[in-house]
Amino acid sequence: MTKPAYIPEENWRSSSYSQSNGGECIEVADGIAHTVPVRDSKNPTGPILITSNASWTAFVAFAKAATV
Repeated sequence: MTKPAYIPEENWRSSSYSQSNGGECIEVADGIAHTVPVRDSKNPTGPILITSNASWTAFVAFAKAATV
């Protein structure tokens, strides 16, 4: 985990599947070259996981397949 120097708040988004009741959600930041920053929506000032675009794409594909 790492904390980039600065990621503007407007870059962060939650999944369209997330609910607004403060549940267990993650947020990802758009517009960061070659990486996908991921953070816990309940702790936005906490640590940020930085992953490659390819790793994130594989994770999303796995998660989608696991939910059907």
